[in-house]
Amino acid sequence: MKINIPNQITLARLVLTIVFFVLLVQYDARSPAPGLLNACFVLFVVAALGDVLDGYLARRQNQVTSLGRVLDPFVDKVMICGTFVFFASNHFVDAADRNVSGVEAWMVVLILGRELLVTGLRGFSEARGESYAAALSGKLKMFIQSVTVGAVLVIVANADTALGSPSMQQLKTVLIWLTVVVTTISMLQYLIRSKHVLAEASRP
Repeated sequence: MKINIPNQITLARLVLTIVFFVLLVQYDARSPAPGLLNACFVLFVVAALGDVLDGYLARRQNQVTSLGRVLDPFVDKVMICGTFVFFASNHFVDAADRNVSGVEAWMVVLILGRELLVTGLRGFSEARGESYAAALSGKLKMFIQSVTVGAVLVIVANADTALGSPSMQQLKTVLIWLTVVVTTISMLQYLIRSKHVLAEASRP
C-alpha cells in the first residue's frame, strides 16, 4: 500500500512524539535539566507544526484518506494526552514536593475523558454512515492545548531566568485553566451535537 505525503508526515509526527516521550521521561524536577526540556520543546513544536502541514497538504492535494482520518487524530491524542499525563506525574514534582508544571491529576482525567468520549461518539456515528468532522471548538481546543504544553515546557525549563518570572508563572496558570475551560466547552458541544446519537443508543 502506497502511503501519500500527508500520511507520511503524520507517521513522522508519531515517531517524533515517541522520541519526545523518551526524552521527557528522563526529566526529574528534583534535579532539573533545562536543556532536556528545551529539546522536548523543540520536538513538540516540530510535531505540532507537522499537524498543520499534513492537514493542509491533504486538503490542498485532495489526498484525504481513511487512514489519515484515523491516524492524524490518534497522533494528536497520544501527543497531547501523554504530555499532560507526564506533567501531572512525579517527574515534575520538585524537592519541595510541589508539581512545577501546575497541572493536576483531575485536569488530566478531564482531558482524557473528553478524548475518549469524542472518539466513541465519532466511531458510533461513522458506523451509522454519518459524517463526524471536527468542530471548531475541537480545533480551538487542540490549539490551546498545544500552546499550553509549549509554555509549560519553556517556563519550567527556564525557571531561573526571566522566562520563569512570577508574571510568566501566572501566564502558565492562566493557560492551564484556559485549557480546562476550552476542553470542557468542546466536550459539551460534542455532547449537544450528538444528542440524537445518544438518544438512539439508549433505546433498548
